[in-house]
Amino acid sequence: MALETLITLTDIQLAYGHHPLLDHADFAIQAGERIGLIGRNGAGKSSLLRLLDGRTLPDDGSIARNSGLRVATVEQEPELDDNATVFDVVCNSEGDHEDWQRPSRARAVLEKLGLPADVQIAGLSGGTRKRVALARALVDEPDLLLLDEPTNHLDFDGIAWLEDMLRAWKGAAVIITHDRRFLDAVTTRIVELDRGRLLSFPGNFSQWQERKAQWLESERLEQARFDKLLAQEEVWIRKGVEARRTRNEGRVRRLESLRVQRAERRERVGNVSLALAEGQRSGKLVAELDHVGKTFGDKVVVDDYSTTILRGDRIGIIGPNGAGKTTLLKLILGEMQPDTGSTRLGTNVAVAYFDQMRAQLDENASLVDIISPGSEWVEIGGVRKHVMTYLGDFLFSPARAGSPVRSLSGGERARLLLARLFARPANVLVLDEPTNDLDIETLELLEELLQEYAGTVLLVSHDRAFLNNVVTQTIAYEGAGHWRDYVGGYDEWVAQRPAPAAPPADADKPAKAADESAARAKAARPKPAKAGKINAWDLRELEGLPDAIAALEAQQAELAGKLADGSLYREAPAEVERINDELAKLESELEEKFARWELLEARRDGTL
Repeated sequence: MALETLITLTDIQLAYGHHPLLDHADFAIQAGERIGLIGRNGAGKSSLLRLLDGRTLPDDGSIARNSGLRVATVEQEPELDDNATVFDVVCNSEGDHEDWQRPSRARAVLEKLGLPADVQIAGLSGGTRKRVALARALVDEPDLLLLDEPTNHLDFDGIAWLEDMLRAWKGAAVIITHDRRFLDAVTTRIVELDRGRLLSFPGNFSQWQERKAQWLESERLEQARFDKLLAQEEVWIRKGVEARRTRNEGRVRRLESLRVQRAERRERVGNVSLALAEGQRSGKLVAELDHVGKTFGDKVVVDDYSTTILRGDRIGIIGPNGAGKTTLLKLILGEMQPDTGSTRLGTNVAVAYFDQMRAQLDENASLVDIISPGSEWVEIGGVRKHVMTYLGDFLFSPARAGSPVRSLSGGERARLLLARLFARPANVLVLDEPTNDLDIETLELLEELLQEYAGTVLLVSHDRAFLNNVVTQTIAYEGAGHWRDYVGGYDEWVAQRPAPAAPPADADKPAKAADESAARAKAARPKPAKAGKINAWDLRELEGLPDAIAALEAQQAELAGKLADGSLYREAPAEVERINDELAKLESELEEKFARWELLEARRDGTL
């Protein structure tokens, strides 16, 4: 049965100034889809959400919505009435006095999310405010939920809750996020906004990465063929006399058409160029905490904690919102004195600090003044660069260099703060939630930079993939002011951390049942065939497997290319469903053939 199409965008154009955000774009959303919307900072992702919920109208093109379609949006920084209570904001019954069940739905959602109904909004943390906004959207019971960077300000527990909620969500959702683990966990389709076009890929983020690499290679080859043809035609037209003598007007018109197509081709935006000067090396010891304690009123933030940080360590500090991660950072850096115990800072320590609240940026200052006040030059790792060139490394055009900070988007502010941070020699980098608002490509480049950085890194983040890819050690909060050191990143911490306290006798029945079920499933698995020397039939099969796998992957790429056309979702939703089913079958066949390949390889090599 074909899925219901909730909203359809056809031939949409949207531009701000001379910069087209959507260039004759097509997009359709089907019931039950969970779409991850990705793209560069400033590409127009938030603008697309405003088109979907009706806050913005397109410059051209049409938008068709199902009759009675209910849409709810949760923005990056939700606007909530600070003077109201949580219940008042979530219930928000002013817009629909006829919805008598709304108060009871609001109480049920608040109870489910563990939110305090009678607490005033003004005293809430950023993470709790985001939960309140999500609760308000859920009470609306929308057919389509639009989420703009929903994981910003959420801790690990909040992110896990949101993942579970979205997987159980019956409606459709469009989610803008840079969190790669989150995209893998919840999305059924990835849509990339790239140079004004909307490119659709079935599956989650990891599957998108594979298919996007294939698509980019196809685009590169296509453009290379186009450029070769254009070059040949330019040579022909420059012969002049022959062109006029033959009066091949059709060929001349084709050349003019090729020139127009080439001019209209929107080249892929370059990557941010990151380079960081370590400056003078710090001493081997960067910081030492010895039986440190810190309390604020009745709250114990740090209780008898000791650690040693050495030059070159890359340490992740993780814990729930409000645990005291920033306080611990200040104790390590000597910016705050402990109530008990002692701290010691090493020699030649030069700190550069990336603030999650972007408080270091003067709203009225220009980009040039932020980077290099009073000078046209910056020096990075012994290389002198003009400030305009340096801003260009962070994708800021010369035209933007004189713009005030207040004109920048959240992602652009994050890029500017990184530019400011890297323009100052430092041997200790302190990064407090650096991944908020950065696009995925910039995140991956930042990861590479930090992996190669010879100085010391102190990182506070709730981005699980970023922690895994950057840090070598973890300082984790374990409740009641207790902090503990672990080797490795997020996944290693999850594997090593103490098991939660045993549940009451009656409460552990589901766990026992699950263990018994797992044991039965394990016993029911077929036992592997006995190993033996590979025979001629198996050897022939093994030799044919690479070609068979390549053929299946070629079919995958062809089908994925069809799904990248956004108009297919509008014009032939049944075909989309058929292609997705075919892709699932191909994926299953590939897994079987890879498993068979490994088995036969092991037999041939005598390792099985």
